[in-house]
Amino acid sequence: MLGHAHARASGGRFRLRIEDLDAGRCRPEYVGGIYVDLEWLGLHWDGEPIVQSARTELYQQALDRLKEQRLVYACFCTRAEIAQSLTAPHGDAGSLYPGTCRLLPDDPERRAATPHCWRLDSAKALGLAGLPSWTEEDGTRLESKPSDFGDAILARKDAPSSYHLACVVDDAESGVNLVVRGEDLRPSTPTQRLLQALLGLPEPFYLHHPLVTHDDGRRLAKRDRAPTLEAMHASGVDGRALAADLLEGRLPLGFRLGRA
Repeated sequence: MLGHAHARASGGRFRLRIEDLDAGRCRPEYVGGIYVDLEWLGLHWDGEPIVQSARTELYQQALDRLKEQRLVYACFCTRAEIAQSLTAPHGDAGSLYPGTCRLLPDDPERRAATPHCWRLDSAKALGLAGLPSWTEEDGTRLESKPSDFGDAILARKDAPSSYHLACVVDDAESGVNLVVRGEDLRPSTPTQRLLQALLGLPEPFYLHHPLVTHDDGRRLAKRDRAPTLEAMHASGVDGRALAADLLEGRLPLGFRLGRA
């Protein structure tokens, strides 16, 4: 809603992007539900929706450019192996990938036979581009620090691109100059700004907004029986009035703005 409001107030465009690269979690009925929910809230997008599953060639081209610069490497680790390797303390970066495959020699035969993802070699990337910064919509300039970066996945074993790579490619190709998203995604910004620098893509402004939470601060989640937009719609809630209330900071009973 904030993104839509900013676009309309500035005479800009509001773009709709369907992030459906995770085939195991994205289904046609879910996509259809997005269209219904947005119409119910009175949020209308400009142009055709951007469907990521139809744009995989663009993501591959971006990944190939990083491969040519020797800034990515194949990673064969399973989640269980990564979790086991992180049982020892690693300081502020303890939750980040420890670089197990970073120094492996390139082995095309192994890659052809073994599922693998592609990771950004953050040390090399930072050595080339330096520590990135970004500007929030209010003009605040924020600086990244080395501990903000792990060797992020850019292409997954089961998907042609990761969130990081697909987003920066789509933002640039779509002419996005203001990225509006929840503050829980703020930690993604340093890596995405680094990718923009490496790929020569323009830098947008960012607006990271507080999340709507339960009154005890818990994030809204299905497991906590948080009401869905579909359920509100079905129960007769006025979607446009709800959107207007949220923009003014008027929240339904039992909810509040929380910090990530």
